[in-house]
Amino acid sequence: MLPRLLATDLDGTIVGQDGTISERTVAALVSLVDLGVRVVFATGRPPRWIYPVVEATGITGPVICSNGAQVYDTASDQILVEHVLEESAGKGIAADLRHRFPDAAFAVEIGTGFGHEPDFAPGWDPPAGSLVGTVDQLLAGPVVKLMARCPESDPDELLFLARQIIGDRATVTRSIGISLVEVCRRGIDKATTLATLAAGWGIDAPDVLAFGDQANDAAMLAWAGRSVAVANAHAEAIDAASETTASVEEDGVAQVIEKLITSGVRSSSYTAGAPPV
Repeated sequence: MLPRLLATDLDGTIVGQDGTISERTVAALVSLVDLGVRVVFATGRPPRWIYPVVEATGITGPVICSNGAQVYDTASDQILVEHVLEESAGKGIAADLRHRFPDAAFAVEIGTGFGHEPDFAPGWDPPAGSLVGTVDQLLAGPVVKLMARCPESDPDELLFLARQIIGDRATVTRSIGISLVEVCRRGIDKATTLATLAAGWGIDAPDVLAFGDQANDAAMLAWAGRSVAVANAHAEAIDAASETTASVEEDGVAQVIEKLITSGVRSSSYTAGAPPV
């Protein structure tokens, strides 16, 4: 049976190591859209990194960005929803992380902008006008996402310890396999934001199919009625998913979609609604 809504992570799930989405995966996603299934991308990426995905797939509409802290509408080029980590919370968390990890370097996503400490070493070209300063300067106001990079730490150990240090003050996760943790507002993740979007369209969890590969996908995979982790996924994603498929390099997501379409069974009809703001 086809879902009414498909939510998929990008990097490591449908975007391969070369930074592209295969023609097979694009064709599978577009086929679902043609059948009336809503397709929503749910990613740790900020809005400014969504354009290549839109160009590759032609799929527009709301995108869950920054691990659920933002909903960005590619059709109107607007941020529809933004959940921020307040200044006081961010500064307290940063101080506690630096006390435990003296080598930590911090960065922030602020709306559509970016800022980082000199030692953060983003690994990508920061956008024009990015703020470079101390963590206190970066956290001089609310932020969408706080990132801490600790190059001397094991990625999984860093995530485990950061969660212990931060507790219930914020949501702590990671979206890539390096020693970097990502901190968002308490109670906000891909699952909560996806649930809100789905409810606005009159869609419940049992009618949602989700795909993912990293720790930041685990909550979404656990929430969706059917969820699939790719073979290259982090253990948290695999444990949260109801099943697994082949790796991103083997077009695992496309394989699942193709089988769904071949079945030729459609879920009950529905009337699409506007995304909540």
